[in-house]
Amino acid sequence: MGFLDHYHVSWHQGESEERPFPLTYGLYLFVIMEYWKVIEEKVNEVEQFYLSKKQSSSSKGGSASKDKDKDKEKRVAQIKKHQEDATSREEAASKRMQELIREFGKLLYQITQHKWAWPFMKPVDVKGLGLHDYYQIIEKPMDISTIKNKMEAKDGGGYNHVREICADVRLVFKNAMKYNDEKNDFHVMAKTMLAKFEEKWLQFLPKVSEEEKRQEEEESEEQISMQLAQEASYAKLARDISNQIDEADARLDELRNQVVQRCRKMSTEEKRQLGTALTRLSTDNLSRALEIVAQSNPDFKPNIEEVDLDIDAQPEVTLWRLKFFVRDALQGQGKPAASMGGNNNNDNNENNTVSNNSKRKREICNALLKSSNKKSKK
Repeated sequence: MGFLDHYHVSWHQGESEERPFPLTYGLYLFVIMEYWKVIEEKVNEVEQFYLSKKQSSSSKGGSASKDKDKDKEKRVAQIKKHQEDATSREEAASKRMQELIREFGKLLYQITQHKWAWPFMKPVDVKGLGLHDYYQIIEKPMDISTIKNKMEAKDGGGYNHVREICADVRLVFKNAMKYNDEKNDFHVMAKTMLAKFEEKWLQFLPKVSEEEKRQEEEESEEQISMQLAQEASYAKLARDISNQIDEADARLDELRNQVVQRCRKMSTEEKRQLGTALTRLSTDNLSRALEIVAQSNPDFKPNIEEVDLDIDAQPEVTLWRLKFFVRDALQGQGKPAASMGGNNNNDNNENNTVSNNSKRKREICNALLKSSNKKSKK
């Protein structure tokens, strides 16, 4: 059931002849207008999605709001599911990385068993050794005990990646080499320990690279999956919008026909002015006008070069549709349409031309609704 089917508007009979259409047309028109607002919002949403996708690669109304909210809820649910899947994968990757960190702990233990490891096990006693310029030379002090404590941290302040530990271990020895000159024993010890560590690290590195590659592949797959899900969701939304536009078009056509059928009969003078106005149309607009005539007269063969149109023989519905169309066409051509005659108030009410352009339809609907509201206050 479409949005418009939630509203059942009955056309009142017995309205005064001063009104070209009953007051309930205004209500029905209002419902259609609310429907158009919902469609516009959905179109904007789809446009924004595909616009952002292209850049990366180079409101009212009861049931209408509910339909819109349901569509958003579905897309949000899909995105939420993908996010939950991504979270699960991240948790699994984190567990695997923690396992690597534990294995790295064994490597670090082997390094600490070296006979020259003792100077690097605890923080440098800067005050006790009288190293007054230490913090001027060493920007980030580091030692093995600090690394171990951070590896064992449970409050979220620990290492997230084994490469972070590797960087800190290197820093321990590089700090000592930086502060002490090359002939100093601590410089020699640090240089030796760094070489031993690099040897162990090269043996451990393939496991790290394998895990990193796995995480990259999972992240890439997740991004592709999320993108495909979004594209499928918005493709469905675009199809729904197309169906809703067709429904709104059908309802607008229905409303237009209802209005035209209840209009008064066109006077002889108005018919004459309409015939004159037809001759002022451009070739394209004249062709469209003749198509309107052909819709109610299958035997009529439109011929824009030699027009043989009997205005008096046309039904009232066709005449008023022609008048609506000709007025808009002349305005579009920059020509005055006042010579077509007719009462100005009635003309405002009749200006319900249904164009192939949806924006034009909304403008006409606004005019109809405004006119209906004015007459209801009289």
